[in-house]
Order: sequence, then C-alpha cells, then structure tokens
Amino acid sequence: MPMQNLRSLVGTAETKVGTFLFEFATPGIGQILKAAGADFAVLDMEHTGFGFDTVRHVVRYCQAAELPLIVRIPSQHRHHVSRALDTGADGVMVPIVSSVAQAKAIVDAAKYWPDGTRGVALGLAHERFAVRSEPLVPRFAEQNARTCLILQIEDAQGAAAADEIAAMPGVDMLWLGHNDLSVALGEPGAFDHPDFLKAEQATLSAARRHGKSAGRLAVDARQGAQFAAMGYDFVSIAGDVWLLQQAFASGLSTVKSGK
Repeated sequence: MPMQNLRSLVGTAETKVGTFLFEFATPGIGQILKAAGADFAVLDMEHTGFGFDTVRHVVRYCQAAELPLIVRIPSQHRHHVSRALDTGADGVMVPIVSSVAQAKAIVDAAKYWPDGTRGVALGLAHERFAVRSEPLVPRFAEQNARTCLILQIEDAQGAAAADEIAAMPGVDMLWLGHNDLSVALGEPGAFDHPDFLKAEQATLSAARRHGKSAGRLAVDARQGAQFAAMGYDFVSIAGDVWLLQQAFASGLSTVKSGK
C-alpha cells in the first residue's frame, strides 16, 4: 500500500494538492510528482483515449513512488469501476453522477460483500500480487477500507441530489466538474452565474455536512489557492500538459526579456 493512504485523507481539513495526467503516462511520472510534493494524481481515461493497459502501468509507477493514484474512468459502467480498482488504483473518479440511484450502483460495483457486489478475484494487482491464506471476509474488508470513490457533480440534478449522495456510506468525495456543469446549466463558462454558484455551494455544503471531501480542478496555482479558501480540500493544479506549457512559457518570457 502507498504510505499515504488516499482514503485516510478524506474529510480532513488540510488541503491536498495534485494534478491530472492527460498525456505523460511515463515511468517516472509518479516519482516526479512525488518529489515535487504532490499528494495525489488523477489519471484521466475520460478525455484521453488511455486504455486499461496504460492504467495498469501508471498504477505501478505511482505505487513505486508511494503516490496515491485516482483513475477517472470514462463512464459509470460497472466494468469500468471494478476494472480500474482491480488494477490497484487507490480510487476511481466517476463522471456525471446525477442521482442517488446512480451513486448506489457505483458503490455496489466498487465494494466487496457485504457493502457491494464487486466481482471477486483476489491475489492480483489490488493486493500487490501477495500470496495470502486469510479467509475472504477480512480481505474484502481490507479492500473496502482502501477503495476511495469520487463522484463528479456535473449537472443541476447532481447538485440537487448532492446532500443525499454525500450522505451515502462508501462515497468519499464530491468533485465539481465545472465546465460540464456550466454547460448543463445552459451558461457555458459562466462560473460566476447565480445558477452555477448555487450548484457549487450545494456541492461544497453537502461534502462538509457529511464529513466528505470536495475537489475541483484549477487552471493554475493561484486559482487553486482560491478554491482551497472556498472549502475545496482536494485541489488539482491544472494537468500535466498545461503545467509543462505554463512552465515553459514563463521560462521563455524570462529568457527573451532578460529579466
């Protein structure tokens, strides 16, 4: 297990800072981020074309670095939830969760008996390939305790159900999908629109009320600090592509200006 257990960080006051991996699924990525001080990383399957072979590799890279890895899966389908967890990922981020019924189905797919109906195949990556002889029930409990579920609030229905969703056992974090939420509300990119702010506050309040975490992706570190001040305790500073571009653009400007 990673020394820093992702689920142990849920609901704590300290701000946890990480980033998304959209492009650089390279062997050193986990150690690069860990050396920089990252608390977590999110490998994105929804918008990248990454498949499960890539997920398997990046999970190993991050395990070697003792950096918790969340996999954003491309759908709510049961086989996406359980397969990502079977690779050994510390958690899954699930898009467009709009109802309690959807949240219940995700928990059911992610948790072993008695908390869910996840298919059983032990002794593999999520158990670090250990040869174990313990009975099934305590091994189920061990995996249920380490599996972190992050549900994305990305439409008005999800925001309206946020309190009930956050109250559910097994749900650890609500992650605001700000772009999709603004589009679903009919105001693309209007993050200061009253409807967006109402949905955002409902999400933050629900997480806080039930001792769960709230997360959001920021475009840069300055915005990330603003989100932390608002009550988001998991903050992603952009993603790997944009971090490289931002750093290079800043360096380029310095070199060319001589300052």
